[in-house]
Amino acid sequence: MSENVYQAPEANLASASTETTTLTMKEILFSFNGRIPRKTYWYSFLGIIVASFVFMFLVALLTAGNETAISVITLIFYIPLMWVSLAVQVKRWHDRNKSGWWVLIGLVPVIGGIWALIENGFLAGDEAENRFGKPTSL
Repeated sequence: MSENVYQAPEANLASASTETTTLTMKEILFSFNGRIPRKTYWYSFLGIIVASFVFMFLVALLTAGNETAISVITLIFYIPLMWVSLAVQVKRWHDRNKSGWWVLIGLVPVIGGIWALIENGFLAGDEAENRFGKPTSL
């Protein structure tokens, strides 16, 4: 019997693990290790945006227009906000099986932000385990 050259090769299913892991909220927001799926990425950024608006509203309300106080309080809030934003993005790049250093693509004018949005927000991550760990379940 001859070999069928038109048949697709069979995948080695034993080597591709589809087990998942879970992350705590602390790990999602503050750790740079692991992976997160698109849904967690979008929920995280929605939470960041809502928290920013609520915080800015409260600061404006409580400082009664004192520009110096608003500037100082905003700067204090901005540092942890950047940490959380970077941590979420790095884990999303990991889910795409790319180094976390890809967050720097956002620094490229015009095209960088679009590239990051498409890769992180719209393209699916690896379904199986990659070099950054197992996929995360919600």
